[in-house]
Amino acid sequence: MGKTPEQILSDKLFKKICRKVGTTLRDHSMIENGDHVLVGLSGGKDSMILLQALVERRNAVPFDFRITAAHVAALGIGYHIDKDKITSFCADLDIPLVLRTIEPDLNKDPSKSACFICSWHRRKVLFSLTRELDCNKLSLGHHRNDAVETLLLNMIFHGSISSLPYALEMFDGRLQLIRPLMDLDERLLIEYSDLNNLVKIEKSCPHENRTRRDNVARLIEEVEKMHGKGPYNMFRSMGKIFEEYLPQKNGHSG
Repeated sequence: MGKTPEQILSDKLFKKICRKVGTTLRDHSMIENGDHVLVGLSGGKDSMILLQALVERRNAVPFDFRITAAHVAALGIGYHIDKDKITSFCADLDIPLVLRTIEPDLNKDPSKSACFICSWHRRKVLFSLTRELDCNKLSLGHHRNDAVETLLLNMIFHGSISSLPYALEMFDGRLQLIRPLMDLDERLLIEYSDLNNLVKIEKSCPHENRTRRDNVARLIEEVEKMHGKGPYNMFRSMGKIFEEYLPQKNGHSG
C-alpha cells in the first residue's frame, strides 16, 4: 500500500527540517565525535521534533555521539502531559528517557512570572542531570521565533540587546548549551507536528497566554503584516550590528 498524501507531505517536511538542522549543527560546530547530548524533552512539539531530527542526524553523520532525553514534570501547576506518549515516543526512537519532577513555589517571588519560575527550576534539574549522566551538551528546542521574541523582550523590558545564542559555553566549559532548531520558522514545525499528532497535553497550564512573551508574539505578528520578511529580518539583524551607528556606544544612559 502506498503512502497517503499526508504521509508524503510529512516525509517532505521532516527532510526539510533535518537538512536545516544539519546545516545549523555544522555551521556552529554543535556536535562532535564522542559527545553525549542531553535533550530537554518538554513534551511540546519543538522538543519532540528536535529529538527526532537529532536521531536522524546521528544516523547520517560519519561519527558517533550519544543522545539521552529528559522530561522534567512540574507538580502543582495545573497542567498534565501524557507521559506514556513521551515514553513510547523515546522508545520508538531507541533513546533512553530520564524522568524527574519539580514542585516550584509560584508565590515565593511575585515579581517573577509563573512561566519564568517553572522554567528556571526545570533548567536547574537539566543542568544537574548533565552532570549526573556525564553529558557535555544540553540541547533545547528553541527556534527562530523564540529568538526574535527574546530579543524584543530584552529591548522593551530590560533595555538591552541580547537573545538566545546558537551555542553557549557554561560551567567553565564543562557543558555547552546548543539550539539546533534556531534557523527554523515555527510554522514549519507546527505543520509537521499537526500531521504527526506529536503533542498530547491532557490539561493545559492555567498560566499560559498570560505572559509578556505572548504579548510580544502578537507584536511580531503585526510586524509581519507590515512586511512579510520583517520577523526574519529582525532575526538576521542580530548578526549584522553596526556599532558605529548606534547611540550610547560609550555606555551613557539617558
